[in-house]
Amino acid sequence: MRLCRIAVAGASRWGVIEGELVTPLAAPPWEGVRTIGGALPLATATLRPPCEPTKIVAVGLNYRAHAAEMGKELPAEPLLFLKAPSALLAPGGAVAVPRQSQRVEHEGELALVIGKTATRVNAAQALEHVLGYTCLDDVTARDIQRVEKVYARAKGFDTFCPVGPWLETGIADPQALDLELRVNGVRRQQGTTADMIFTVAEVIAFISHIMTLFPGDLITTGTPPGVGPLVAGDAVEVEIAGIGVLRHTVA
Repeated sequence: MRLCRIAVAGASRWGVIEGELVTPLAAPPWEGVRTIGGALPLATATLRPPCEPTKIVAVGLNYRAHAAEMGKELPAEPLLFLKAPSALLAPGGAVAVPRQSQRVEHEGELALVIGKTATRVNAAQALEHVLGYTCLDDVTARDIQRVEKVYARAKGFDTFCPVGPWLETGIADPQALDLELRVNGVRRQQGTTADMIFTVAEVIAFISHIMTLFPGDLITTGTPPGVGPLVAGDAVEVEIAGIGVLRHTVA
């Protein structure tokens, strides 16, 4: 099943995509998939971020090759940080380069949305709590990150979390997905989730022993190598096989 959030009469509403049509839902999908109203053409729908997070939890340095390109040791446990929900950017939106940074970079990632409350779950149970998977660009002010050594400001600017375009619920194995990020049509990043240091299930379990994960919460799972700069005018595409393509621009 393919789920999304769309603008309907000035409000955001969950929807289910079937072919080239999207039908609004009466409630969030974790409360049951019940359609309401008529189907709309997907091509004319205004997509919103496919999540309603109380928090955005991200994993740093979760690909060996990315840790190497950053000159950092492999972590013994998942390295977590938080992105502000106010950083969310809808598909097709524009990342705003802040005046405080001279080096903003892309990080294409596999992300997931929680569909069932998770507290102290084990890895064997963890994927049962996933609503669906999506694409994400963990935009980062790299110069700020290097100076401050912490991630809150470098990754928390408004618009620094493009996500979408929708959720795929039928991903059988999240560790068998190819990921690619392109800037202006040129490939910058290419990898596979099989190369993660900590699997999606391990990440969810680890987080759930620290903080309760609620339906709608967003987790992003790290980036493969090839991160690089973004400048005004760039067009970015994050593509994950079996999910789709997230597109955004840079302003």
